[in-house]
Amino acid sequence: MTTTTLEVERKYDVDAGCAVPQLAALPGVAAVDEPAVHELVATYFDTTDLRLRAAGITLRHRAGGPDAGWHLKIPLGADREELQVEGEDPTAPVPEALHALVRAVARTAALTPVARLATTRIVRALRDVDGQRLAEVVDDQVEGTVLDADAGIAPLRWREWEVELGDGDRALLDDVERLLIEAGAARSGTGSKVGRVLAARPAAAAATPWWASNASHRATAGEVVQEHLRDQVDELVGRDPQVRRDLPDAVHRMRVATRRLRSALHTFRPLLDRTQTDPVRGELRWLAGILGAARDAEVMHARLRALVAAEPDDLVLGPVLARVDRVMGARYRSAHQAAVRELDGARYLALLDALDALATTPPFGERAGGGTTEVLAPMVRRSWTRLDRTMRDAERSEPGVQQHLRLHDARKLAKAARYAAEAVAPAFGRRATRFAAAMADLQEVLGEFQDGVLTRDALRELGAASSRSGENGFTFGRLHGLEQARAEAAVARWPQVRQEVSVPKLRRWLEQT
Repeated sequence: MTTTTLEVERKYDVDAGCAVPQLAALPGVAAVDEPAVHELVATYFDTTDLRLRAAGITLRHRAGGPDAGWHLKIPLGADREELQVEGEDPTAPVPEALHALVRAVARTAALTPVARLATTRIVRALRDVDGQRLAEVVDDQVEGTVLDADAGIAPLRWREWEVELGDGDRALLDDVERLLIEAGAARSGTGSKVGRVLAARPAAAAATPWWASNASHRATAGEVVQEHLRDQVDELVGRDPQVRRDLPDAVHRMRVATRRLRSALHTFRPLLDRTQTDPVRGELRWLAGILGAARDAEVMHARLRALVAAEPDDLVLGPVLARVDRVMGARYRSAHQAAVRELDGARYLALLDALDALATTPPFGERAGGGTTEVLAPMVRRSWTRLDRTMRDAERSEPGVQQHLRLHDARKLAKAARYAAEAVAPAFGRRATRFAAAMADLQEVLGEFQDGVLTRDALRELGAASSRSGENGFTFGRLHGLEQARAEAAVARWPQVRQEVSVPKLRRWLEQT
């Protein structure tokens, strides 16, 4: 069984002679438990080149203490999420439930023991008047060993204090910190115990562009594009474990990263060797399709639930919501399971390897060394030109199927123009972000029409099935009519938004070449 907790903690370096301060006087703390002492032995696992450590992930087996077993800590914003799986044997294979969550980082590399920590831990729990555990203050004496006989690294010994939040609010962390610092502690400069130990065999340095911190250097077009590729590859890989665990919005975020990468390889293709990037674009399209089936089902389920919830009770006839949940829920679960199966496959892992190589050493040509204004602005401008031409075609079209098809094309091109502007925003600043925001507004209006088309298809299918089952199909028909009206309103509204996004001042930064 896997259990999950959100780890909110702070670590402090402290000398051996420092005494733990009195904690009972802290605001909201009614009692401090008697210190509990635990002897812990933790074995840490990683690839030989420390890929997990480079990604901020910790995988260990711990013996001793109340939470013995396998632990996986994954970054989640400023905090980390900790997953635990039972298991007494540290020599057993890493449990598949945890191994799967690091597969996008480890790929096909083996997970082997890389460090061992022996810790004498003294725990003081802080409780409120109801006995709820607000936080724990931990005093650790640690001995850490690198498990590499060839490295010849002596064991490292140190003391640290740790505060882990329980049911208290985050303000308590600040209150405890003031006491600990007054007692002689200092915020730890390392993110984890095992990180301190493995610093003797560091992973590859993070790929930070040197020009980002060099005020005298103006980034080249290639440097801006490369940094964007790196960011999106990191985003894709970081969302992988969230998708596997079916966390909210995870499929959407991973799909967006996939689309942004594919869009960048298209928009900036004059800078790149297409014999190398086009195959990657094809594989990104495949991945976006895999994720898209789950995302589309998820969006449709939420949209239909919202439509039903907005209806007066007397107009919801029969088990409408139950049918929506049963049909759309099953559709999403099936698509999500299919997506996860693909994430475990060789094709996906090969794509991640290709993306890593692309982001680390892009196959740039000579133009990549040019300036951002001279090289990148025209490429973004071309994305706008294609969109503008398609919108003009839609305006000239008779209302009906042909106009709807052109509006659907315009929506996709608005998204491409938005992604292009966002990619170059580090070089062009607010001018690019304002342009991207305008493209997002246009995309939203055009998307309302397309979403309405797909929603009506789903309502027609659900209504027909309800009728075949002897249920009242009135509500599905009513919702279909309401969606038709919304779609027509969106079509009527888009010319106004088109005018708003077409004002010349939004594009002046694209014309200065």
